[in-house]
Amino acid sequence: MGERSETPGRRRLSDRVLGDGVPPDPRFTLANERTFLAWIRTALAFLAGGIAVEAFTADLFDEGIRKFLAIVLLVLSMLVSAGATFRWIGVERSMRRQAPLPLPLIAPVLAVGGAIAAGVLVVVVLQG
Repeated sequence: MGERSETPGRRRLSDRVLGDGVPPDPRFTLANERTFLAWIRTALAFLAGGIAVEAFTADLFDEGIRKFLAIVLLVLSMLVSAGATFRWIGVERSMRRQAPLPLPLIAPVLAVGGAIAAGVLVVVVLQG
């Protein structure tokens, strides 16, 4: 009664985004979603860290260093958040097609960004 019939030119959004294939076992889809949410929590932590560095460290760092650290953390937040979305879609597509899972490209971005922020802090501490 409440179902709509789909015309050939009209596909559901999920079919357009995820492509063809067989929907995977719901347990795998939910596990993929939990991983997505873990990446989003990480992105929120970087967002909070960037805001905290800018708002509360004026007496600890020079303005240029403070802004650089805040920007690195905020950009990491954006990249991890966007990467989590593309990762979720890529894994879901792979599961539907029963293909190998894509490499997690977010991890190297996260590692490099974290290393940059940590390197800046090491230099500041050694100079202080």
